[in-house]
This record gives sequence, C-alpha cells and structure tokens, in this order.
Amino acid sequence: MRTELVSEPGDPTRPNEDFAAAALPASGQGGALVVLDGVTPPRGGTGCLHSVPWYTARLGGTLTELTVSLPDVPLQEALARAIARTAEAHAETCDLSHPRTPQATAVVARWGLERVEYLVLSDSALLVDSQEGTVTALLDDRLSRLPRSALATDALVDSTVRNKEGGFFTAAADPSVAERAVTGVLPRAEVRALAALTDGATRWVEKFREGSWEDCFRLVRKEGAGALVERVRALERADSEARTYLRRSKTHDDASVVYVEL
Repeated sequence: MRTELVSEPGDPTRPNEDFAAAALPASGQGGALVVLDGVTPPRGGTGCLHSVPWYTARLGGTLTELTVSLPDVPLQEALARAIARTAEAHAETCDLSHPRTPQATAVVARWGLERVEYLVLSDSALLVDSQEGTVTALLDDRLSRLPRSALATDALVDSTVRNKEGGFFTAAADPSVAERAVTGVLPRAEVRALAALTDGATRWVEKFREGSWEDCFRLVRKEGAGALVERVRALERADSEARTYLRRSKTHDDASVVYVEL
C-alpha cells in the first residue's frame, strides 16, 4: 500500500491552516484519510480567541480519531460529533455564532474490505481512480456555482451565502452542517486509489487550467504529491504580477495532498 502526504503553507512565515492525515487501523484492514482547509478570516474580529490552525488541528485530530475508531458510524455523524466536540472546547470563551468563527472545508474517505465511504464539504476535492483507470472528481461545487456578485465583499458573503441555504457550507461550530456534505459509498473492489486535495492544490486544474482532473491524478501518481504542489507554486510565481488566473485570490495558498493506493 502506497501512501503520500504533503502539506505546505502558502507563506512560510505564517502557520499552515490546512490539516492532513492518513490513518491505518491496528487491525491492518482498511484505513482513512482526512483533509481540512482552514478558512482564512478577513481582517477584523472573528469572535474567537483561537486561531484557524488551532481549530483545524482540533477538528482534524478529532475527526480522524472518530473516523477510525468508530467504523460503523457514518461519516456525516463522525463529522457532526467532531464539530460538536471542537465547539465544546471553546464555547465558554468564544462567540461561536460569529459568521467568521474558525471554520474549514473537509474531505474524508474511509475504506474497508467491502466499501469506500466519502464525504466532501465545500471546495476541497476527492479524486477516485477506478480499477479501469477512470478518474472521477467528487466535489461540493456550491461555492463555484454562486454568481460573482454574491461574492463581491466579505461582508456580503457572510451575511447572505456563508453557511446559509442557497449558499455554501463549511465546518464551523454547528454540527448540523454535516448533513449538507456530499457523501456516498463505492464498492471497494472498484477503487484503486484516492487523492484528496485542498483548493491550494486544485489550482493546477481549477485556476491555471493546466490539465483535467485525470491529468492531475496521473501527475500525483507518477511524480508524487509534492510534485503537484511544486507545479502550483511555479505557476503562482509566474502569475504574481499579471494576476491573470488568480484574480482576487491570494498569490500563494496553503496546499495539501493525500494520496493513497488501496
């Protein structure tokens, strides 16, 4: 079994807000991966004493533990429990109702002898490679389908579409958001490999249009997860002045990739 994990901050002088983990139970059967992309808040208050890296570490660690230790609990429930447990850790000191309370996107996959379960919430991605070599991108595309006018300012996003019906959803302090995740189950025999990517890594496809999801997966499989991040960094540097592809996005974003051959 081949497993690779790369997580690189967009700015080496700032903490990485991503979380990435791959876990193999002691039984030797099955496994799981968890990837979170912490949402960088705008300048101003978040109602919380804690940083985004604190939140993603807490949520990611709890979610990984629950996903592995409770194999019969659906992934949506595992995410809901992890969100609730993380919220309890700072509910007495922080305003968890603030729209910018620390939050994150999520990708979770868990596999056993018979099936592969998956969960995707917001704009990270899970790529699935079939035994026939077909690559399928499992996405929560609600954010990308919103009109640009709905995303014009941070205040507008927070008041109208962030964690709201008709908008998009992230894991913050409300456990019920887990019900909004894209989920499914695949036959284990049909899955050869998985790759989970935060949007700092999916830029290779979604921002720079360097290739398809299948091309992206093949790059990771052939050259390694680190090679994809290196390609993205080179493209970001080349576009730092023209801003042709990045537009309003930050020049460099945290980028994480977890690759697993089952």
